[in-house]
Amino acid sequence: MAEKRIVKAQETKGFSIQDLILVAVLLAAGAVLKMVVGSVVNFFGMKPNFIIASYCLAILLIRPNVIGCAIIGLLAGAICQFLPGTPWLNLISELLGAVAMCFMIRVPFRFGKLDLNPMLATFVSTVVSGGSFVVCLFILMHMETSGLVAYIPIVLGTAAIGSVLVQLLYLPLRKVLGR
Repeated sequence: MAEKRIVKAQETKGFSIQDLILVAVLLAAGAVLKMVVGSVVNFFGMKPNFIIASYCLAILLIRPNVIGCAIIGLLAGAICQFLPGTPWLNLISELLGAVAMCFMIRVPFRFGKLDLNPMLATFVSTVVSGGSFVVCLFILMHMETSGLVAYIPIVLGTAAIGSVLVQLLYLPLRKVLGR
């Protein structure tokens, strides 16, 4: 008599090769877009931050745990070290933004069939990233806190631009990747 075959699902921890490739491609695209488009497009001081949008897309598509999100955030911050800007601050801000994204993707934001989670999660993550960047900048530069108010519209505008971009890209990318 033949034995019954049992298929056991093997649990994996960490990123798969496909996940790593997706993160790498999205972060590379974000870096190129930030260098090219970000230096040209400027809406009253607000520029789309394609690095944040790219790691938000990666986290939405892969749905890693907190440690995986932190790694993605640190990678994004490391990439920012090669782009014009204030050195080292992006390591902190992108780490915090990616961890915020990790928690935000677990909160449902559905209105009927309309899923607004990509937009709202990206908005909050960008505000966390931009807000922490500005706070760190002011701490290091020993500036007065009244100057922080000037950065609020810039951070909120950047968050609005990035969140719309991620919302528009999320569904097509999800369908193409079969996730």
